Amino acid sequence: MNTPAQASHDDSYASEHDHKKCVSEALGTAEHLCVVRGVQLTPIRHQVLELIWENHKAVKAYELLDRLKPQMDAAKPATIYRALDFLIEQGLIHRVESLNAFVGCRCSAHQHEQLLLICNNCQEVEERSAPEVMQALSQEIKQADFIVHSKALEIHGICVKCAQTMAGEQH
Repeated sequence: MNTPAQASHDDSYASEHDHKKCVSEALGTAEHLCVVRGVQLTPIRHQVLELIWENHKAVKAYELLDRLKPQMDAAKPATIYRALDFLIEQGLIHRVESLNAFVGCRCSAHQHEQLLLICNNCQEVEERSAPEVMQALSQEIKQADFIVHSKALEIHGICVKCAQTMAGEQH
């Protein structure tokens, strides 16, 4: 079985994906990285991260708040946003700017740039490393003498599962 980081490069990943293992690995990595970095993955931060990892769809802050409320009645928007800021700062999640939403990072153990493939139909987000694309983009940025604060490419379209479903419905 592939790790989530390896899986983004393997076409067979979608058909054999063990999501419970995926979540367990992501949470384990987060816990380990926080210990190594000397930062606290507080219970609220852990809960928010776990909610984000419920699936591979981008989730909005207020959706997280609605899902957290039954477990923590006192949760407020600021509670969620502080947790999200921490998780982004630690590289454990990504902000999907075009959706104003968040998704778990599949390779949080190392700093990286990301290419996010966002399905317009099911809202699943696939993280890809795309080193050649990012290298070409870096060269363009360097030639422009542009100072980058952050870099993420978001591409919207239809994932293979939805495309297959749509094709099946047309027949």
